[in-house]
Amino acid sequence: MTKSDEDTAAIDWPADIYGVLSDMAVRQVCYVPDAGHKRLLEMCRADNAMTMVSLTTEEEGMAVLGGAWLGGQRGVMLMQSSGVGNCINAIASITRAASFPLLMLVTMRGEWGEFNPWQIPMGRATPPVLETMGCTVMRADRPADVKETVLAGARLAFDAGAPVAVLLGQRLIGTKAFKEE
Repeated sequence: MTKSDEDTAAIDWPADIYGVLSDMAVRQVCYVPDAGHKRLLEMCRADNAMTMVSLTTEEEGMAVLGGAWLGGQRGVMLMQSSGVGNCINAIASITRAASFPLLMLVTMRGEWGEFNPWQIPMGRATPPVLETMGCTVMRADRPADVKETVLAGARLAFDAGAPVAVLLGQRLIGTKAFKEE
């Protein structure tokens, strides 16, 4: 391992994301449980200033975040790339009609070392689908890039009122493996 690799490996990127969300006064955290967001969810859950909203489907998050914004609070949607397909219409219709900022943090599947062929189609389709729905898409694949990418996305969402998706690449979050018991 090179010195640069060691420095990158030492970066606690979930803590960096939590820090950005806290600094940006995010108060609502909508999510469908996902192993890629596990540490971030734990940190947000431990923060009494943040309200955790567990969803049954990602499209519910669009309505929750719109309501949070109308109530004067900032929110974030945490989801996996496979969940993007569940909320395409909500992203395009609700965010445009209600004109509220949308920040989504999307853990990617179907990429680097994927074992599940069912994850590949939506993984490949996620960036162009989000762009077609009017979202600005940003991406982080290395721990060193996460903080500045999430901060840039949060500023664009909350300061400019734009729908933004920050994709957290599978190489960053790690690959899952199917284990037979």
